[in-house]
Amino acid sequence: MTSNAPVWRSMMFVPTINEKFIEKAPGVGADAVILDLEDSIAASAKEMARGAVASVAKRLADQGLDVTVRINRPWRLAARDIEAAVTPDVTALLLPMTDTAAHVKEVDAVVTEIEAEKGMTPGHTFLFPLIETAEGLLNAREIAKASPRMMALSLGSEDFALSMGSSTDTDMLLGPKQHIVACARAAGVAPMGFIGSIAEFRDIEKLESMMALSKRAGFRGASCIHPNQVKVANATFGPSDEEVEEAREVIEAYDKALAAGEGAITVRGKMVDVPVADRMRAVVEFADAIAARQAR
Repeated sequence: MTSNAPVWRSMMFVPTINEKFIEKAPGVGADAVILDLEDSIAASAKEMARGAVASVAKRLADQGLDVTVRINRPWRLAARDIEAAVTPDVTALLLPMTDTAAHVKEVDAVVTEIEAEKGMTPGHTFLFPLIETAEGLLNAREIAKASPRMMALSLGSEDFALSMGSSTDTDMLLGPKQHIVACARAAGVAPMGFIGSIAEFRDIEKLESMMALSKRAGFRGASCIHPNQVKVANATFGPSDEEVEEAREVIEAYDKALAAGEGAITVRGKMVDVPVADRMRAVVEFADAIAARQAR
């Protein structure tokens, strides 16, 4: 993953031309917003939404939010979406229905051209492919490595289940979701998502269980359609004070042991060696990145 890629626990979908949701977005608590040009925008309103995206992105960015844009998949729509969305106030483009690495490379080429035309810093705009079909899942490894702009990878539960003719039950999604985690981690990008349906937002206990499972599976954050999901995502994916305290304790003890020539030690009754210590360092790095974002 590009070293300056942002760290997000939660990303809140916001229809680009819905003033009510735009006004509420800064108060929801999400680390990033997703201005949607795809599913939540009717075909007759696509042009209006596209025309509004730059001003809405600036408005939200000025309030301290990281802004992303979900574009459309058909190229006739996607090209116009990219033209409108590549601005200094948009951090990343979400690419729905990404089936091949070739598609990511084509988007990268268009984004590079537009950044140059607009005088933007080269590489400013990150890419975040969404795997939503059986074909996309089979090509996920190549997709995850398709561009230096890559920052994250996710599997969209609803569309993927439709493609597979399956349900969005946890046991049906666990395997494909873990495959996405493996592909993302192998490519050095963030695995985003949760093992379940994004349509679930009222049952808080169920949400907490679903996101806790997702964190244990290796996911780092998730997109959300409701403030309830944002709250649970932030609390779940963000390391707790206790987790950070333990991680720092383990790192300190292990570094002292290494300096003394020891290869493995026991901390709080648990064995600590290289992979355990590295996992603790990742916890601290994630916590520090979140703290830095909040301070900014």
